Amino acid sequence: MRELAGVPDPDRSSGPGPPGTEAVTGRPDPAGQDHGPTAPRLRLGDALRHLRETRSLRLEDAASRLDVAPGTLSRIENGKAFIRTSYLCVLLDLYGVAGEKQREALASLARQGQRKNWWADHGNLLPAGAADYYDLEASAASIRAYTAGAVHGLLQTADYAAAACRASVPGLSAEHAASLAAIQHRRQELMLGVGRELRLVLDESALRRVIGSAGTMFRQLSHLAEAAASDHVTIQVIPLGGAHAVLSPELTLLSFGSEASTAAAWTSGIHGQVTVTTRVRDVHRAAGTFAALTRAALPPQASACLIRHLAETVPDTPADPRPVGSAAARTGESS
Repeated sequence: MRELAGVPDPDRSSGPGPPGTEAVTGRPDPAGQDHGPTAPRLRLGDALRHLRETRSLRLEDAASRLDVAPGTLSRIENGKAFIRTSYLCVLLDLYGVAGEKQREALASLARQGQRKNWWADHGNLLPAGAADYYDLEASAASIRAYTAGAVHGLLQTADYAAAACRASVPGLSAEHAASLAAIQHRRQELMLGVGRELRLVLDESALRRVIGSAGTMFRQLSHLAEAAASDHVTIQVIPLGGAHAVLSPELTLLSFGSEASTAAAWTSGIHGQVTVTTRVRDVHRAAGTFAALTRAALPPQASACLIRHLAETVPDTPADPRPVGSAAARTGESS
């Protein structure tokens, strides 16, 4: 069963102190960093659950005051649904929240949770769970990720992204492939535009697998080499040669400012469903796996050398051959 971030779990603490926006741990801070409704909904849901439990109220008791089904309130507390401002006022009165500052902070989260997702126009093209993940990704302070089948979406060039979409969904129209590629570009703007940290481990097979054409791969690998020189991006490659000490599905760790504020995500299934969890034991297991992957990978400098070498040795395809000639000419073509 797909598990979304925010599902209650006994291993996860909601944090000490009075239940306001400052008291909810394990969630991204919405102040100036969120670009979608998911993170504010999760923070508000945590706060409302904490308030209800502090009052020793059952979910059914609180739901009856709103004249809604308990399942509806459960979805609000789990961050899966937004709450109307009028309903929030009723709950805050029921929970005895009198402080104006705290009420306004929670109301602000409720308003943010009602916003339209930036990906909403293309939501029907996204695999299950991707929408929630993208909102959380846009709020992360740093990302650690491992990919094996293709280059990570945050570092894909436009033509590589479109080709990867077509390869992932055979029969996908050019229009839909362009829409999905646009989503990747928007993800890059939200995550990398403000210089947040990205640490990426790639399997060498993802760099050798020609997706699109030789020209597409050359430009993609050149882009990776350029990104690896950035102060905010670290890329390591697990070489094909030798024993593989770690076998892992593709995974991502999103950090929101502290070790206690981390979510783990991974993809699975034929349609690339995305699972996101904040369960402590799952996050720790994912972090341990990622640490093992980094130890199995080449150091960043050696990885950058390998990426540049692979760019120069991409096998040609007639339709779009790998650029040849001077370094200046190649740089001009890949820009």
